[in-house]
Amino acid sequence: MGRDLSVDHVVGRIPVLECLRAGRRPARKLFLLRDAKGIGEIENAAKGLPTAYCTRQELDKLAQDTVHQGVFLEADPLPLLAMEEWLERLTPKDAFAAVLDGIEDPHNFGAIVRTAAACGASGVIFAKDRSAPLSAAACKSAAGAMEYVDLVRVTNLVRAMNQMKEAGFWIAGLDAEADQAVWDADLRGRIALVVGNEGDGIRRLVSEECDLHLKIPLTGKISSLNASVSAAIALAECVRQRSTRAT
Repeated sequence: MGRDLSVDHVVGRIPVLECLRAGRRPARKLFLLRDAKGIGEIENAAKGLPTAYCTRQELDKLAQDTVHQGVFLEADPLPLLAMEEWLERLTPKDAFAAVLDGIEDPHNFGAIVRTAAACGASGVIFAKDRSAPLSAAACKSAAGAMEYVDLVRVTNLVRAMNQMKEAGFWIAGLDAEADQAVWDADLRGRIALVVGNEGDGIRRLVSEECDLHLKIPLTGKISSLNASVSAAIALAECVRQRSTRAT
């Protein structure tokens, strides 16, 4: 199992609490704002963990540009899976996942991970290059979800998609110019939803490997959606179809 060595801290009340609850990666030390209110749940979850009570200036320095809400945690880096490892441990026949092609905004990245975890997706796949770093900002946007969903980092996204096909996945690219609406497609079984870059969309080589292309029809005066919103709608449709009894 690989590790992203650039991440060694968690910032914000919900991300820290979920990190402590999940126990997916060892926590090292907790830093709390002295006399902070409403942090009893975090203190209880951190029993036995070295804890320092700090001034706001001290926490600001630790968190740098991220809003810390009086809570900062040093922890081991997030565990990252290779595609082979993820597929080997994947058991559901109706597993669905998000594939991120060039999502560079950490807030979008975190928001997609949050939706994937909330919808019960089996993983979030992203490339080593042209991807938002797993920074404190991304983790905070995910609101603790990074502790619960498999994060699969790959070197070559096209190769990874082919590996997923061999494991029974159909690959669906989200494309505003597609002919078929996302809710008109059969998204049951193993499905991977490809979400493209915030500005350029899905790259040509990645798009060519998609088995189908799906759009989210819009009827209002705004003609496009944020990448994380598009991902949320498509992931929710996967959940809806799995919860609807087949006729």
